[in-house]
Amino acid sequence: MDFEVIGPESKVYPGEYLLHEPTQEIVLCGAYVKIEGKIRAMRQGRLMEDKVENFRKIHMNRQEQKEHRLKKCGRCKTK
Repeated sequence: MDFEVIGPESKVYPGEYLLHEPTQEIVLCGAYVKIEGKIRAMRQGRLMEDKVENFRKIHMNRQEQKEHRLKKCGRCKTK
């Protein structure tokens, strides 16, 4: 998993997961306001707003994506 700096030419879409560096948490992007240089995101069920410099884009290669999709909790097997 790689984390990319969000620059002025980067595109950030609502619904995309980002890393919030000060809290080291994965957040859900709600809005990217390029003019103000801020991102609104959902963190622990609450809306937050912070500077773009505090966020990183998450990139996973195909193998990591495949492994992530295959992981399940296992509760359904016991029923």
